[in-house]
Amino acid sequence: MSRSDFDLDYAYGLEGENLVDQLLTAGKTVEVKRDRKWHQTGNLYLEMQCWYQGTESWKDSGITTTKAHYWAFVLKSSVLMVEINVLVKAMAKHGKRIECNIEPNKSRGYLLSVENLLEVIKES
Repeated sequence: MSRSDFDLDYAYGLEGENLVDQLLTAGKTVEVKRDRKWHQTGNLYLEMQCWYQGTESWKDSGITTTKAHYWAFVLKSSVLMVEINVLVKAMAKHGKRIECNIEPNKSRGYLLSVENLLEVIKES
């Protein structure tokens, strides 16, 4: 006997509900980021290192040091949440290195278009 579309859709929807439940109650961690310019540029900035004034040196930060399972981008009134391994894959495939020389918080990282990130999410 074949399963109905309802049965298949219900099971698929339930997987999504279980993921959200894990995020909210089962110890999955999320690092939340906002990017002021993404809606103008179409890009998200992913920090890899920052400049420490005290030691006058670059140190790993951001995506390099996160212990979170997911990275959430707040895009105006919506949230795009991505598994860290998928985000790293997208950076490797499509990211463009950039150095932000905005004092006093200089940083290094990657620009990644929302479009390219969604492309990698579809492949994963």
